Amino acid sequence: MVSWPQVYLMVFLLGSGLALVLTPGFKKLAEKLDIMDRPKGEGHKLHDNATPLLGGAAMFSAWILAIGCGALMLFNPDLERISADVSANLDGIKLVSGRLIVICIGALAATALGMYDDKYGMSAFCKLGGQILIAAFAVSFGGIKISLFCNNPFFIWGVSVFWFVLLMNAFNFFDNMDGLAVGTAAISMAFFAAVAAMTNQYFLAVLGALTCGVGIGFWFYNHTPASIFMGDSGSHFLGYMAAVMSAGITYFSREYSLTRFPILLPVFILAIPLFDTLAVVVIRIRNHKPIYIGDHNHISHRFVKMGLSRKRSVQLVHLLVLTLGLSVLPLLWGDFKTAIVITFQAVLLILIVTVMQVGGANTVDDNNQQQP
Repeated sequence: MVSWPQVYLMVFLLGSGLALVLTPGFKKLAEKLDIMDRPKGEGHKLHDNATPLLGGAAMFSAWILAIGCGALMLFNPDLERISADVSANLDGIKLVSGRLIVICIGALAATALGMYDDKYGMSAFCKLGGQILIAAFAVSFGGIKISLFCNNPFFIWGVSVFWFVLLMNAFNFFDNMDGLAVGTAAISMAFFAAVAAMTNQYFLAVLGALTCGVGIGFWFYNHTPASIFMGDSGSHFLGYMAAVMSAGITYFSREYSLTRFPILLPVFILAIPLFDTLAVVVIRIRNHKPIYIGDHNHISHRFVKMGLSRKRSVQLVHLLVLTLGLSVLPLLWGDFKTAIVITFQAVLLILIVTVMQVGGANTVDDNNQQQP
């Protein structure tokens, strides 16, 4: 009998398998269509050769194909092979089909926006406008909102749209070394899936497991030395899905929460890319540089300057993301004293990252560099 944990595992394996199979084809397609990342001497780019840029399209294609397969199975279930717990919730999952369609359209739009920028280049203003439109669509029609215990609809809408835009840009900024952004996204998705599963939010748990699997499958081609980059299409897709998962999950419920601290979970799970982005923006403003111009002031670059290889730097960042995520999971069920200690510990870890970022005495000059 198929139980929910088995469903999550099968979805994860399906997503990773499809990404493994589809990515080489998109690599060849990128070469044929000349959608390539050519360094052209930019100081912030660390690769020497032209590299395909359709990784985001590969991930999205694997993701949407897996959803299609899942939809066929969902509406034609083999009731003899699934457990009573799963079958009892199938009708509830079917009810969110409209929400899923909105999420899929938004994911397609985010991927397409990034792909257009990869191919033709966009001004920062135009890209921001596209991000706001995508975010507004997902929030307005998908019901993906951040309430923060507030009942003001305008405040909720504004905060939710800002969160989507913030995460799309955060993962765009964080995509500065082979495998860094996709690995971080996959780890974060695993945590969101775990939180959703533990709180019986089956739809989002499945979505998180699928996105995690797609990211892991693509990582095998994107880790050092990367044979394909995910480009802005990939960072926009992953940032969009991170916003969907983090904003869509209900973290506080009187059924399993002893405090209101669980609402901090999404911030801590995504803390490393968020605070890396904040630190880099502060550094660029302090150096009188445009915030959208790339440089070598990210935490991964700090580790390289300490003497680590790029591969080891990426691994260390992933370990930080994993450590922080694991340390805050007990917020979901802990009492007030436990939540205080866990929150304080998480804040200290973030402060370590921030000090490493902003506290560097010397920053790398970023003249004549383009968007990361």
